Amino acid sequence: MITDRLIQLLTQHWAAVLLSVILAWLVKNRYHNGLNKYPGPFLASLTDWWRFVDVYKRRPENTHIALHKKHGSVVRLGPNTLSFSDPEALKTIYGLNKGFIKSDFYIVQQSVVKGHSLPSLFSTTDNEFHMQFRRCVNSAFAMSALVQYEPFVDNTTKLFLKQTERLYIDDKTQQACDFTRWLQFYAFDVIGEITYSKRHGFVEKNEDIDGIVAYLTKLFLYVAPIGQIPILDRLFLKNPIYLNLSQWGFIDATFPVARFARARMAERMPELRGGDDTKTEKITKKEAGPPSPLLPTSEKQAKPLVKSPDLLSKFLAAREARPDFMTDTLVQTMAVSMAFAGSETTAISLSAVFYYLLKSPHALARLRAELDDAARRGVFSDYETGLVTWHESQTLPYLDACVKEAFRLHPAPGLPMERIVPEPGLEIAGKYVRGGTIVGCSAWVLHRNQDVFGADVEAYRPERWLVNYAGPGVDEVEEREDATKGEQRVKMMNGTMLQFGMGSRTCIGKNISLLEIYKLVPSMLRRFEIQFDDPNQEWEIVNAWFVKQNNFVTRFKLRELVMPEKGVTPAAAAH
Repeated sequence: MITDRLIQLLTQHWAAVLLSVILAWLVKNRYHNGLNKYPGPFLASLTDWWRFVDVYKRRPENTHIALHKKHGSVVRLGPNTLSFSDPEALKTIYGLNKGFIKSDFYIVQQSVVKGHSLPSLFSTTDNEFHMQFRRCVNSAFAMSALVQYEPFVDNTTKLFLKQTERLYIDDKTQQACDFTRWLQFYAFDVIGEITYSKRHGFVEKNEDIDGIVAYLTKLFLYVAPIGQIPILDRLFLKNPIYLNLSQWGFIDATFPVARFARARMAERMPELRGGDDTKTEKITKKEAGPPSPLLPTSEKQAKPLVKSPDLLSKFLAAREARPDFMTDTLVQTMAVSMAFAGSETTAISLSAVFYYLLKSPHALARLRAELDDAARRGVFSDYETGLVTWHESQTLPYLDACVKEAFRLHPAPGLPMERIVPEPGLEIAGKYVRGGTIVGCSAWVLHRNQDVFGADVEAYRPERWLVNYAGPGVDEVEEREDATKGEQRVKMMNGTMLQFGMGSRTCIGKNISLLEIYKLVPSMLRRFEIQFDDPNQEWEIVNAWFVKQNNFVTRFKLRELVMPEKGVTPAAAAH
């Protein structure tokens, strides 16, 4: 029989057959979607394992920068993946209503609670679901809502200033500070207070509460390489057997951050709900996830009794306004994702601002002079703790330039923000790309575009963000560029910045992160002299999707607050 003969041939020549299949698969990958015309590493055109290995080495941003320098504006990073460095590509890939969706890389980042994956605003690949979800909670993150959250940030910031003095100045040992870790403790506690009106306790105890920071570090080290071949996630963290065991209660696969969020919600829910709690909620969107592992939602919901304008109260108000969509599960998803993205990226950005200021004495001196001058003019309302308000920070142009330059030189996301080209295909920055192709831009590559930011892109130079900046080596007083030209240049730079994403999927917590950064940086510099523990030691960068810093060790000295000049009324008294 033919079947028997075929089996016999396969048995006898299995090695040759296997080799033929592998070669055919590699050739198929090489010419997939016509991407063979784009330059890049040869191995990358054959298999995504090239990307996996590169990301696993934890410095893929250097690889991407080097590849674009060598090959130009389009580089092939995988059998079905292209990276773009032309700023024109941003409008197409991340623009509104272009039809692009996020790749499966983001599914790997979904948290797990009771054996279920929870798609969040950040990790969902469903644009319609994202649109509805964002519509429910968008007002909670508007710039106009910042004034409601500032008291929460103030509470934690004042504690942070006090603890910095107690732990690293008053302490007899005069110990050095792991500044990146200390800043992450701050960011975690701020987001805890803004979200739940309750800090996690990192700053009070100066320790990693419940191992959350360590867990997140390990999680992102997993997410980054596994996300290059997302199917691998089904073998590990989202293995169906593992998840089923968790659903049945044999093991607990709930992420520590999710566990904290569940506990905070459990504290709040009895105060917010009434009626019959025995009925099961209904979820109309399939991606809204499984029924809540907390409490079932009653059909008749009680009005919130909690008056504090924290995020959780706003999420629960959104649940009341849209019970057909905003379920308890989605409320918890929002609470969890706030801790995931809100702490890591803000801490990275804060570390970058302080690091580059310490590495650039001229910039640090100029910023400190701006702060001291503002203090003498009575700009600040607090002359006891050194706390700076959001409104006050917005009157400091050089502070703004220093923060933006740190965002440019060290953006938190360190991999291309992947999107899938809609069928049948689109033209991206002058290149036609077929539907189904994964495309993306890396902030680390875009932020070093010399045509946009100038020839000295590797230098930390906050002055480039000032309208009257005339270029490196040029005296700003003697030679100022035309104001209109300067405004256009700064506008173009702002339009190329990708640290918070772009378009409809821009980070929803962007304004909260900016609130923390623009308050803490000037407050710390008013209150302390900050120095490297070892000026010769460079920090270590680990790119695990978010580009975290290690070995950033500092020492602090208390600085006497600069007071208003005689006859000047401080801002607090003026109002």
